[in-house]
Amino acid sequence: MNYEIRIGEKQFAVQILDLGADHARVAVDGTAYEIAYTRAAAVAAVSPRPAQDAVPPAASAVSAPADAPLPAGSGAMTAPLPGIILEIRVKPGDAVEAGQTVAVMEAMKMENNLTAQRAGTVREIRVQKGAVVATGDVLMVIA
Repeated sequence: MNYEIRIGEKQFAVQILDLGADHARVAVDGTAYEIAYTRAAAVAAVSPRPAQDAVPPAASAVSAPADAPLPAGSGAMTAPLPGIILEIRVKPGDAVEAGQTVAVMEAMKMENNLTAQRAGTVREIRVQKGAVVATGDVLMVIA
């Protein structure tokens, strides 16, 4: 099944590749994703980790789903609100300063710079460009 969907001002081509009772495999603009959903909620929770056969080499730094929990004090940088990741400006191993812009996301029809809350080294990046994230999803770990 093929759909054209619009989120804010952006339009996406979505193809449903495999549909289960509470999960699906979809391709958004040609990139495959695993998603989970509940029929009662009518809102899909999208996991920004692409399906294994669709991971481009540049995306191999994505190590865990954005919604996987981390212990307090772990250096987790979370999404301040729901949106779409437009750009990741760092990679694992990069040193960052507090206040440095490490990613850009679109939320509420605006581009938002996401800044490191502390100086450190990027340990993990859990999202990639184009990922749909929810408030509180872990985007990266800076320790």
